[in-house]
Amino acid sequence: MPLSIGIVGLPNVGKSTLFNLLTKKGVEAANYPFCTIDPNVGVVKVPDFRLDKLAAVSKPKKVIPTAIEFVDIAGLVAGAHKGEGLGNQFLAHIRECSAICEVIRDFKDKNVIHVEGRVDPASDQETINMELIFADLASMEKRLEKTKKEAKSGDKVLIYQTLILDKIYQQLAAGKPVRDMIFDDEEYIFVKTLNLLTIKPIIYLLNVDETHSGDVLPGTKEQIIKINVKLEEEIVNLPEEEQAEYIKELGLEQSGLDRLVQTAYKTLGLETFFTTGADETRAWTVKLGTKAPQAAGEIHTDFIKGFVRAEVINWLKFVECGGEAKARELGLIRTEGKDYIVQDGDVCNFLINK
Repeated sequence: MPLSIGIVGLPNVGKSTLFNLLTKKGVEAANYPFCTIDPNVGVVKVPDFRLDKLAAVSKPKKVIPTAIEFVDIAGLVAGAHKGEGLGNQFLAHIRECSAICEVIRDFKDKNVIHVEGRVDPASDQETINMELIFADLASMEKRLEKTKKEAKSGDKVLIYQTLILDKIYQQLAAGKPVRDMIFDDEEYIFVKTLNLLTIKPIIYLLNVDETHSGDVLPGTKEQIIKINVKLEEEIVNLPEEEQAEYIKELGLEQSGLDRLVQTAYKTLGLETFFTTGADETRAWTVKLGTKAPQAAGEIHTDFIKGFVRAEVINWLKFVECGGEAKARELGLIRTEGKDYIVQDGDVCNFLINK
């Protein structure tokens, strides 16, 4: 399953507008490793200035960024866990995502009706979060009851699972998400199989206007990004060469959409390594902690089995040297073996035994 971020929120919070803007910043399907892209899925390039710097040195024929998938999920209403609105469909789609981006409205516009008749970000956040908790609670109640009955046989594995399920049930019954719990490695292996909604990483995106000020989501531990989606629409609709200049005029370092994509990438626990040469300069996605053979496998699965060693240099040193030849001359390219853990920003050349 591709790594994806599900965009959720109440109706009329700017969720679909955000998705459409992200899609405009997408990558060509030919550059994306999954064959079928549904209409409600956008594959978006992850902005990375390092890729441009490397390309300026290598002068390749092609430059290919890494990408992340965003899924536009039907608007949520109170009672979704009981099937209200598109409830069951909503929950099914979000279970398939790797993380959640929850869009919360904090803009005032009389022409855009709020489903609850008022703009109250903290209340909207609670509505959505409680729907996810209620859905997990119903799922855990059934699972716990079933496992308790089966555990009466004396099976040690089932007894162990019952203890974990009961802990999760108590957490949810207290109105708290499972992502706040701490599990050891063995417990987590089992917990992952439960496919819980509230264990998924979450980003809160506050859709603001010019009147926004201060914190409106008190006590939130997770990442909060404030974006004026209406303003982002103006930026995206400009010719690409004018966008950077307009962003500077607004006193911003980068667009809100770029900040969201980068935050989503990090929230999923991902990092980037690069390959570069005359034919292609490319960014590749791996999970944090990935070893060199598995990173090579992102390029081609056969590379895992045939991996011999990796030649590695940090991207900045590569750029400062002006390319591979000078880097070799200065002895800055390291040779790493099968146990090397790839670092964010590595430029890698994998030697493979064919």
